[in-house]
Amino acid sequence: MASSSSFTSRNYSYNVFPSFDGPDVRKTLLSHMRDQFKRNGITMFDDQEIERCLTISPSLTEAIRESRISIVILSKKYASSIWCLDELVEILKCKETIGQIVMTIFLLKPKEKPNLMSF
Repeated sequence: MASSSSFTSRNYSYNVFPSFDGPDVRKTLLSHMRDQFKRNGITMFDDQEIERCLTISPSLTEAIRESRISIVILSKKYASSIWCLDELVEILKCKETIGQIVMTIFLLKPKEKPNLMSF
């Protein structure tokens, strides 16, 4: 893992790289996050200009590598997306090699909440 001093002294193109699946996430949670980050001067990568194909593009891989933090938004369909899984592999590589911070958000609809009282 990269040392903390080399991590903090590195210049990043983006503060945050969001990894998510689906237009519903883009229109709800992600749009709120983007607005709040923008208000606070936090740059977040925007993938809307990237052409969709079977594998992630080199520009998307580069954006992951050039982000200080990756936020993985796990929704019901996230693991069903090859694109998302490819992003996740790259994110985890960056965590190991350059010490990228990785945060996870579990996005559940109210009816999908597990019964935590049963544990």
